[in-house]
Amino acid sequence: MQLLALFDLDNTLIDRHGALAQWAREFRLSWALPRRAERQICDVLKARAYPEHFEVLRATLGLQTSVKDLWSEYVTGMARKATCHPGIHSGLRKMREAGWTLGIVTNGAVDIQMAKLERAGIASLVDGVCISDEVGVRKPSRLPFELAAERCGTTLAQGGWMVGDNAASDIEGGRAAGLRTAWVGTGCPWPSGAPEPDLRAEDAAEAVALLLEQGNRSPSVYS
Repeated sequence: MQLLALFDLDNTLIDRHGALAQWAREFRLSWALPRRAERQICDVLKARAYPEHFEVLRATLGLQTSVKDLWSEYVTGMARKATCHPGIHSGLRKMREAGWTLGIVTNGAVDIQMAKLERAGIASLVDGVCISDEVGVRKPSRLPFELAAERCGTTLAQGGWMVGDNAASDIEGGRAAGLRTAWVGTGCPWPSGAPEPDLRAEDAAEAVALLLEQGNRSPSVYS
């Protein structure tokens, strides 16, 4: 049976929070903005970033440039800072060598997410990618999971795993799509009262190792 693992991108395979903090500092310095601007930028962009968020920042920070140029600066700068957590590249290669099919299912704008995937060296290690903006709905909706599986050459009916850091969009969404789930905690507690994931891991490298163990135990990894 084909072994499918879908991965979230931000704060699962790459450290978006850390990259955003670095980018906000460099942006503030390049524009000679007051120190408080770093916090304002991070507050606006913490959960997600789309061009419309730069309408807010343009007004809040008094920036004399277009939203298009601000967005372009963000995409370029954040892509440069998109680095994988330790052990991710080698772990994904081991999964492929072990017969796993790998995909990315991520919320976000297509240009920034693809730029991060390419710059972080992930795009060449996966079989399919689905980004919410290209399909018009975000996780936890089922459609992104379905399309990610299809682009990996399989279907959700064949089973698989979803690995991510967000209890709602990744774990609840993955479970509703019929996938088993592995939660990447990165030091955060599991939300009280939420249905448990199938596996818990401190980081994505540990989640990869756990999935490799699952695959080695039995060919019926989804049973």
